[in-house]
Amino acid sequence: MSKKNVAHALWSMLHAAGVRRVYGIPGDAMNGILVGLREFPDIEFIHVRNEEAGVFAANAEAFITGVPAAVCGTSGPGATHLVNGLFDALHERVPVFAIAGDTSPQYIGSGIVEEVDVSTAYADCTLFHGRVELAEQAPAVFRQALHTMLVKRGPVLVALSSEVALEDWPDATLIPAAARTARPVVSPAPEDVEAVAGLIANAKSIMIFGGDGCRASRDAVIALADHLKAPIGYSWRGKTALEADNPFAVGMSGLLGWGGCFKAMRTADLILQIGSDWPFVPFYKDSVGVVQVDIRAEVLGRHTPRLDRGVVADAGEFCRAIMDAVPARTDRHFLDHILDHHEKRVHSIGHYVRTGEKHHPIRPEYLASVLDDVAADDAVFTVDTGTPFIWSARYLEMRGTRQIFASSTWASMANAMPNAMGVALAQPGRQVIALCGDGGLSMLLGDLLTIAERQLDVNLLVFHNGMLDFVDIEFQEAGLVPFGTTLWTPNFAEVAKAIGIGGIRIEDPKDVRAGLEQALGTKGPVLIDAVVDKHALAMPPVVTPSMAAKFGVSQIRQLLHGHAEDVIEEDFHNLGLL
Repeated sequence: MSKKNVAHALWSMLHAAGVRRVYGIPGDAMNGILVGLREFPDIEFIHVRNEEAGVFAANAEAFITGVPAAVCGTSGPGATHLVNGLFDALHERVPVFAIAGDTSPQYIGSGIVEEVDVSTAYADCTLFHGRVELAEQAPAVFRQALHTMLVKRGPVLVALSSEVALEDWPDATLIPAAARTARPVVSPAPEDVEAVAGLIANAKSIMIFGGDGCRASRDAVIALADHLKAPIGYSWRGKTALEADNPFAVGMSGLLGWGGCFKAMRTADLILQIGSDWPFVPFYKDSVGVVQVDIRAEVLGRHTPRLDRGVVADAGEFCRAIMDAVPARTDRHFLDHILDHHEKRVHSIGHYVRTGEKHHPIRPEYLASVLDDVAADDAVFTVDTGTPFIWSARYLEMRGTRQIFASSTWASMANAMPNAMGVALAQPGRQVIALCGDGGLSMLLGDLLTIAERQLDVNLLVFHNGMLDFVDIEFQEAGLVPFGTTLWTPNFAEVAKAIGIGGIRIEDPKDVRAGLEQALGTKGPVLIDAVVDKHALAMPPVVTPSMAAKFGVSQIRQLLHGHAEDVIEEDFHNLGLL
């Protein structure tokens, strides 16, 4: 029996940990590593066109499946292309194992072409990074990387050269394996339960704000809301758990906000913030008390201007402990007031949904709402950072077993299309829909070729407005004249057809439903190029006098800079006069 080398041990370890795909591009420093992959035919190598796209695909796969994925890039520029995607994995808390080709050991420190200092280049974007310069180092580095990825649920990186990968695995040394562990159950400390019970007793009105940490505890959170007669708001990451079939749901706050959540957060006496590290400090009110519950002690109070009590606990354990500690409430006055307000606010953002066929160009609100109607109840949506993120928050309902994923915390551009690629590879047969901005799609356009090559069953819906729309809004909300936000864009449907992807162009709002149904009913990849109104404004749930003033200043400045036609067209469109 031939001796196994370092590369074989690496792939054997990853295979045993559940890795079934590695995304990347080969190159000289990776060659000795990748030849070892031939011995593991059920680990598929996905040759992407840009390593960054590969990490975005791996991130979505790891999130949807809960199983680690791997990525790779050769020394220097190949591996540093991974960095943005690894930051995304870090912030989205998904298990991704990155392999970086490295400079040959004898040249480390010499400044040779493509040399990168691993200890600095990847320090901030990974939970662990290790360099293997000798075969004898590999067991310890591999073991620590594997365990860190699985226990802390985030990205790790190992760097080694082709030469080291081909060296013999150290004699009598076991290949590292994932430790068999069960997820611990973390109950709140009795002192915390007592303190929170006291805060609840002194609060006339209570609301719950939940995040991704509620995913496994949906029923317990809703039961607590019923117990306290409290409305439930949620973050974008909390949509999947807390939105659908929830009689206490009142939408979202922040720049994505809709419904009654903003009012509830501003008028309650106490917010129970569960499983969410929501970062938008200006949307809190200093006079409202906050109890924050999270499994991660380090995030408690990080973004809340006021923290009355921080509790380290699982969401479900906390909810059950509080229900045991405080009597059930019967007064629904605050809850019914917020639910009534929520219903009115939902109606107010539905104007362009109800009148969608009358507006040219297509209103993005209408496009997203029709997509919600025709998409399957088990669909996976991936969403680009920008205004598609806002439309997904307001008009896609996470009913059934739907799931949604984006660069929601890192907020990178260009993630939706490669995210969809990763989901389609991991769960063939499931409906996968990417909501893409035209700017985001353009940034990693090359990986449309990866989708075409493999004929992945994905639907790419492009919100095509010829601009970086969200950035344009940011300029105006700051009272500034937008600069550099316009885009030259092609007919993306024709681009798709040219490389072997189905292409549908939608320009008339009356064609929206038929076009989306056609795309979703087609086997294989389809790109839907929907030309939407570039003047559609995505306003937060409440416009403060300061925001209105800054927006007005921006429009005045645009008039003074000779953009009168654009200002008039934007105002008329959003007033429904065009």
